[in-house]
Amino acid sequence: MPLNETAFAKINLALHVRHRREDGYHALETLFAFVDQGDGLSAVPAPRDELMSFGEFAGQIDDPLGNIVAKALAALPHGPGWAVTLDKRLPVAAGLGGGSADAGAVFRMVERAQGSLPGDWRARAARLGADVPACVLSRACIGRGTGTELEPIDNDLAGVPVLLVNPRVPVPTGPVFRAWDGIDRGALPAGGARAIALAGRNDLEAPAIALCPAIAEVLAALRATAPWLARMSGSGATCFALYDDAAARDAVAARIAAAHPQWWQMAGALR
Repeated sequence: MPLNETAFAKINLALHVRHRREDGYHALETLFAFVDQGDGLSAVPAPRDELMSFGEFAGQIDDPLGNIVAKALAALPHGPGWAVTLDKRLPVAAGLGGGSADAGAVFRMVERAQGSLPGDWRARAARLGADVPACVLSRACIGRGTGTELEPIDNDLAGVPVLLVNPRVPVPTGPVFRAWDGIDRGALPAGGARAIALAGRNDLEAPAIALCPAIAEVLAALRATAPWLARMSGSGATCFALYDDAAARDAVAARIAAAHPQWWQMAGALR
């Protein structure tokens, strides 16, 4: 029987950039959350590791030999090999941690197949990318440092309906961080997930909009629908809106699809 796993879309309900570190990375404080939708992965035993990709955004991912899924497989013991099929439903360079989510799904598949992960799995995951440890867990948590220092949180947002919208413009992370103005606007607030999300902010929103003005159009369209929160995720360009009920979310999704058929969107609920 094949192993099947969803690579849950990551969103940053809040993302505070505190300062640039001596190693060139930025010190962050973020509230990670995960949507119950994302890429789909399936694996069966094989003589060697193989990766086949399909789906709407399969053409945008790296060469299979250098893809983060292949790197995640190489980072973990899982027998002679796996033939992995990736249904790439999430856009690339979109602030959703798509590649990191795929790697996280591989870690969970190995855990199911082997019964456990190596004791140093967090370090192995962090070497693949700053978001990967959080994506392995795929549950709401606080991330500090470069995002790899994880803390549990009271998740009072589980089940909240969410709509993701992306203008189909890839936004690489590096230029957005380089465009950050360097101003420390304060620490992540205390409290549960809802309180932090409402009182928090995304410090990368302004520099991302400067590089990709379409993000402002997406945010304006979402905020006009009276969500209780709408914000950009990560370094963009995907934005999210949170609603009180699924019917309101679905009505908004239909209106935005009609008004902006060129935009990508995904409806789901927070995990």
